[in-house]
Amino acid sequence: MTNSEIHQQLLEKLHQKTEQVKLGGGLKNIEKHKAKGKLTARERIAYLIDTEGDFLEMGAFVADEMYAEEGGCPSGGVVAGIGRVSGRMCVIVANDATVKAGAWFPITAKKNLRAQEIALENRLPIIYLVDSAGIYLPLQADVFADKEHFGRVFRNNAQMSALGILQVAAIMGSCVAGGAYLPIMSDEALIVEGTGSIFLAGPYLVKASIGEDIDAETLGGASTHCDISGVTDNKYPNDEACLEAIKRIFDKMGHQPTAGFDRIVPAPPTKNPQEIYELFPTDRNKPYNMRDIIERMVDKSEFDEYKPTYGQTILCGYARVEGWAVGFVANQRKIVKAKKGQNAPAEMQMGGVIYSDAADKAARFIMNCNQKKIPLVFLHDVTGFMVGSRSEQGGIIKDGAKMVNAVANSVVPKFTFIVGNSYGAGNYAMCGKAYDPRLIYAWPTAQLAVMSGASAAKTLLQIQVATLKAKGQTFSEEAENALLTEITDRYNAQLSPYYAAARLWTDGIIDPLHTRRVIATGIEAANHAPLTKAFNVGVIQT
Repeated sequence: MTNSEIHQQLLEKLHQKTEQVKLGGGLKNIEKHKAKGKLTARERIAYLIDTEGDFLEMGAFVADEMYAEEGGCPSGGVVAGIGRVSGRMCVIVANDATVKAGAWFPITAKKNLRAQEIALENRLPIIYLVDSAGIYLPLQADVFADKEHFGRVFRNNAQMSALGILQVAAIMGSCVAGGAYLPIMSDEALIVEGTGSIFLAGPYLVKASIGEDIDAETLGGASTHCDISGVTDNKYPNDEACLEAIKRIFDKMGHQPTAGFDRIVPAPPTKNPQEIYELFPTDRNKPYNMRDIIERMVDKSEFDEYKPTYGQTILCGYARVEGWAVGFVANQRKIVKAKKGQNAPAEMQMGGVIYSDAADKAARFIMNCNQKKIPLVFLHDVTGFMVGSRSEQGGIIKDGAKMVNAVANSVVPKFTFIVGNSYGAGNYAMCGKAYDPRLIYAWPTAQLAVMSGASAAKTLLQIQVATLKAKGQTFSEEAENALLTEITDRYNAQLSPYYAAARLWTDGIIDPLHTRRVIATGIEAANHAPLTKAFNVGVIQT
C-alpha cells in the first residue's frame, strides 16, 4: 500500500467519525427534537452564519469513546467554533439537546470554557444558543464546584462584559438552575416563544419546595420574562426569527482596533498541496524533509529559512498563509550531518530530536517574530530532546529551557499543529496545549504521549514483571510477550489523535490540506485583539 493510500484510509476514518458526530444523540432523538418545532444545534449554526461551510469547528470529537456507562456524550453535547455572522467574526456555542437534553457533563464544561477562552484571547464576540437541562446530576461532583467547572463559565461571562466583548444569548429551549445565569449575564438575551424557558427551579422542584402548582411556560416562558419580569429582552415566534434578530444585532456592531498583523493579497501554493499525502510518511521511522511539506502549505510555496545550516533538527523561517505573514517553527525529521563541534552520536543528528543548537535557534527565532509582530506556527513531529552524556555536557537542559522560556513568554499568537509525533518535553517546547496556542489541531497521523508506544510498553512491562516476580510468580517468555502485546495495545490506544481530541488536548483533527484554512482563520481572529504586553526575553540571553 502506498503512503498516499494509507493517508486516504486515515482520512476516510476521519470522515466517517465526523459524520457520526454530526448525528448528535441519534436520529430518533433528532426526530423528537424537530417535532417540537426546533432546529438542531448544527442547523441553528448553519442558519446563523454567512456562508455554508464557513465555520471552524472546535472540539467535534470531544468525549469520543468516553462516558460509556452513561450512554455516551457525542461532542460533549455542545457544538462550538468560529464563524462569521453579518460579516463579523465570532465564537458560536450551541447546546445539542439531542444529547441527554443538552445536559452538562464534566467535558461539556471544559469545552464551553475552551470556547470562552478563544473569545477572550481574541476579543471576539460570542453567541450562545442555549438549549440545556443543566448539570448532568449523576456526575455533578465532577462538574459543579471546582475552579474549572460549571461556575467558571459565569465568571467568564462577567469578565468578558467588563472587557467589552459582546455576548448575545438566545434561549431556544430549557435553561435551568445555575445555567439560567449564562444567558442573563450576557449583554443581550433573546427567547423563543413556546420552546424557550428559563428559571432557577422547574415546576417539579417548585412543587416539592413550596407546594406551588405551575406549568413551565407560566413559570419561565417567553411571555413571563419579556412581559412581566423583564429578564429577557425580546421574544420571537420560532428559531429562525430569533436567529435573524441575532444577525441584525451583529450587523450594527461598531469596529474595534486590530493587532496590526501584516497581510497582503493571498496566493495559493505553486507546489501541489495534494503531494503532502505522498511526501509526509506514515512510517514513523522514515525520514523526510519538512520544508517540502511547508512549501505546499504557504503562498507561492515561498519559504525564507532562518539559519538554514545551523540547528537543523528544527526548521525555522518566514512565509505567508492566505496573505498573512507567519513564522514557522517545525521539527525536521531528515537525518542531517552534524557540524564540527556539535554533540551528536556518530556525527549524525537524528530527525525528530531537538538538539542544543536547534533549541537555541528556535528560541532566537521566536524572539525575532515577537520583535516583528509576526504570528507563530508550530508543526510537531518530535520525539523529545537529545539525551546522553554528550548532550548533558553540552548543556541541553539550559538550551531547552531557553526554548521553553521563549515559547511561554511569546506574546504574538501561536498556532500548533501536531502532524506526527509529539512526545515528552518536545510537546512543551513546541507549544503544546499547556503553552496557550490560540488554536491547536492534529492531523490523522498525530500521536501524543510521554514517549512512543514501544518504549513505554517495554518500560511498563519491566515494572509489571518485576512486581509479579517479587510476589513469587514466574513468567515464561510466551507470557511476557503476551503481556507486552496487551500493554502495547492499551498504550497505543492512548496515543491516538482521537484520544487526545476527546479530552480537548487538541481542538480537533483535520485533513492536512485544511491546515492553511485553520492558520488563516486563527490569525484573522487573533487580529481582533491588540497586543498589550511586550515580549520579555527572560533567560533566553543567558
